[in-house]
Amino acid sequence: MSQRRVIIPPQLTELPTRLPTGKVLDVSGKAMGTYWTVKWVNEGGASPESLISRIEHVIARVIDEMSTWQENAFISRFNSAPANSDFALPVCFAQVLECAMQLAADTDGAFDPTVGPLVNLWGFGPDRPITEPPAQTDIAAAQTLCGWRRIIVKEGYICQPGGLYLDFSGIAKGYSVDLIADSLRGQGVRNFLVEVGGELSGSGIKPDGQPWWVALETTELQGQVQQSIVALYGLAVATSGDYRRYFDHQNIRYSHTIDPRTGYPVADAPFAVSVLHRSCMHADALATALTVLGVQAGLKYAENRHVAAIFTQMESGKAVQYLSPAMLEMVEEI
Repeated sequence: MSQRRVIIPPQLTELPTRLPTGKVLDVSGKAMGTYWTVKWVNEGGASPESLISRIEHVIARVIDEMSTWQENAFISRFNSAPANSDFALPVCFAQVLECAMQLAADTDGAFDPTVGPLVNLWGFGPDRPITEPPAQTDIAAAQTLCGWRRIIVKEGYICQPGGLYLDFSGIAKGYSVDLIADSLRGQGVRNFLVEVGGELSGSGIKPDGQPWWVALETTELQGQVQQSIVALYGLAVATSGDYRRYFDHQNIRYSHTIDPRTGYPVADAPFAVSVLHRSCMHADALATALTVLGVQAGLKYAENRHVAAIFTQMESGKAVQYLSPAMLEMVEEI
């Protein structure tokens, strides 16, 4: 038996009085180790060729500034620089860094953009993957290089204190979605759906008056298939979890989500956490933070901050879902 959960944001009561005219077109490509797709209502404005050019330019900018997989990227040059080196902050990089530092402070380090040395040590960075846990002494040594409080930003510059390694993998993809959305609006496109590697943002409606409906995780709950369908009307959604990257050793699963506070992969990590937010950058970062916090602490954080989140947890071999109060306010069961 299947069951569908429909998530409708309150702003859907404010639908425009005029339906968009034109066909729904789509373009797609590959970047950042994943795929991107843009669907939009073509009302005679920007051509598909111009959209592709702008989108590729936006993604290239994010990669040039924030990809630890590119040796010449700004973040890579900063990470490898000697102590006391100063770097003028690029605009996009500065925006992501500010958001990351704010969330790090607000979660007491559950989200930490300096977790890179630990991510690399555990085999989930640009270095080769590993098949067994690193030594405890190596973990302790990597922890000494981490800590968001080591970040020094002053008057548009960031200082490398020595060994600081920034990693924006938990936030940059969502930021690229926002940047693409801003670029579309700049070209006069108002009704669209953007996806980069599973992170999505929707704006406006389709010619039939429907919002951009997207499906979240499909899970089996006590013999039933539970599917969540969300209307992305002025909203973004991002998902994090240990189902994407991990390795098993001696019957223990080690998730790619590292807890910066312990130096180890998150123990009993949620299978997945999905967050709805107006900003995909914030949704992306929050999904990572809530995964680190876990279901109990994550739900408490989401309730206190009015964050709309769905936690999927494996319990006794079955997937169980927990919804924050802000998410429950938008739910209709059909």
